[in-house]
Amino acid sequence: MVVEIINATYLENYKIEFEFSDGEKRTIDFINFLKSSKNPMTKKYLDGEEFKKFKIEFGDIVWNDYEMCFPIWDLHEGNI
Repeated sequence: MVVEIINATYLENYKIEFEFSDGEKRTIDFINFLKSSKNPMTKKYLDGEEFKKFKIEFGDIVWNDYEMCFPIWDLHEGNI
């Protein structure tokens, strides 16, 4: 079964609630990932306004033309 993100809702701070095509819902807090990142392209998303600019494209969450993205299955399982 191919799982896609069908909806992503910004909640607060660096938390996003995901709804997947299999009916699963999961809230992910990205703050630890962003704080521990060494990549300057990723670090810029510690700016809350930049973080909020995500889109769902082809069932995947992306920031700025795939500058930052995550494997769907990892998000489904709550692992980032």
